[in-house]
Amino acid sequence: MRYIVTGADGKLAGRVAENMLKEVGGENLTFTVWNMNFVPDEKLKRWKDAGVQVFEANYDDTEALNKAFKGGDRIYIISGLQVGKRVQQHKNAIDAAINQGVSHITYSSGYGATDPKYAHLDVTPDHTATELYLQETGHPYTTVRNSLYIENYLTMYPMLAMMADDVWASTAMEGKGALIAKDDAAAAATASLLGKGEDYRGYNIYGGESISVRELCELVNEVSGMNLIYDPVDEESYYQYLEKLHVPRHITGDFSKSPVPFSGDDIVTNDAAIRDGLLDVISPDFELLTGKKQKTARDIIHESSYVWEERITNWSGMR
Repeated sequence: MRYIVTGADGKLAGRVAENMLKEVGGENLTFTVWNMNFVPDEKLKRWKDAGVQVFEANYDDTEALNKAFKGGDRIYIISGLQVGKRVQQHKNAIDAAINQGVSHITYSSGYGATDPKYAHLDVTPDHTATELYLQETGHPYTTVRNSLYIENYLTMYPMLAMMADDVWASTAMEGKGALIAKDDAAAAATASLLGKGEDYRGYNIYGGESISVRELCELVNEVSGMNLIYDPVDEESYYQYLEKLHVPRHITGDFSKSPVPFSGDDIVTNDAAIRDGLLDVISPDFELLTGKKQKTARDIIHESSYVWEERITNWSGMR
């Protein structure tokens, strides 16, 4: 059995890749990466020494995808970062997998992908379209619909606050959400890739703790010794806060000076989803797939300490 992990140079799929190395061994694995030049030499050597087949293949390069997926049996397709462009990119990856005879697809989807009340959020339509396309193919698949990641609120948001005179703005107000740790999201994806989920089903991967962004800010302050000031703001004020940090309002904007690869639309609507209670969800699906309990923000906060200790100023420095 050969398993394929796409985007193994990324922060979530990279965790899935490392899980799979432990589970099945490198001789049974194919990893694809967006750009081989950005993979640390030590990591690349470790993968290849373990027997992993490593290919450079982004979702726009159908020839590279077909070459990389050849001989694979089950695949994990991580969703892309380019909101608005990634529907076609996901189709390219799905088509290549089916063309190469891959028997099962696990897709990394997003919360609310098939629920109309989430349709207004910036990231949702791409996941909705991809899930619909998977259904249309009739090919065996499983989707893991991840909540927002706890790590983003322990790394990216403190980084932005430190760059904004220690003000942590958010449209989340006092809302709460069941955010998921990336290790847990990766564990659920790994379980599906290994065949532990049901075909033609979506699993809602939420955290086991309901927590507010204010509480996350207070937790960061407690652990770091900083005094970040939580500032609940309306949506227009949040856009302006982000624009001062060179985060473009729309995905079509100029990202040349942006410290993060996400648009204001993405960040503002995600936080607003917490405000509106759309992520305050209890789901048994993580435990169904993994047999484990989810990690809490306090469980993983110390893994993010490098952000304030090293004064990280760009997403590229996140680990």
